[in-house]
Amino acid sequence: MIFSNYIAMAGEADGKTYQVSRMPPAALNERILSSMSQKHVAAHPWHDLEIGPGAPAVFNCVVEIPRGSKVKYELDKATGLIKVDRVLYSSVVYPHNYGFIPRTLCEDNDPMDVLVLMQEQVVPGCFLRARAIGLMPMIDQGEKDDKIIAVCADDPEYRHFRDISELPPHRLQEIRRFFEDYKKNENKEVAVNDFLPAEDAINAIKYSM
Repeated sequence: MIFSNYIAMAGEADGKTYQVSRMPPAALNERILSSMSQKHVAAHPWHDLEIGPGAPAVFNCVVEIPRGSKVKYELDKATGLIKVDRVLYSSVVYPHNYGFIPRTLCEDNDPMDVLVLMQEQVVPGCFLRARAIGLMPMIDQGEKDDKIIAVCADDPEYRHFRDISELPPHRLQEIRRFFEDYKKNENKEVAVNDFLPAEDAINAIKYSM
């Protein structure tokens, strides 16, 4: 608008008429997306990210919550962004990186949940290759909410694990206790059943694909 006023005043001063084209500028996101080919743009981590050629045994996992976090981040289905759902009410933190498997759908209308064991915590929103080693059957407030137990396929300390039975018993106790306790101060009931082997985890992922 400032530019248009300047042209009008200049026209009055020298007696000449100027015609200015007023083409609206393209929106920033349109300009960015137009410079990319569609195959290089992952619009939504749940729907557009590939599950991976090795699925259901080895798959891509989008990390929502880093190990050691007391903040429960989760995928915002509408935007594809990672949002803060809540801060945990109990004095516990996530024992391992936690996220979901893209292009899966479970009975609760959410993607398949996965807990990934690895040496380091990673940032929310990144994805990594994971290998299924077990299944943790869980009931959350009366609804089925099973978790895949996996290891990072590109972590030299964990990639050799093939089944949950190979993990130290104390590690499994830590995982179980976290999920049994993390909602207690919200007066929400969670029941964790016995861990199942890699075969059950692979079948669960295959069923959800």
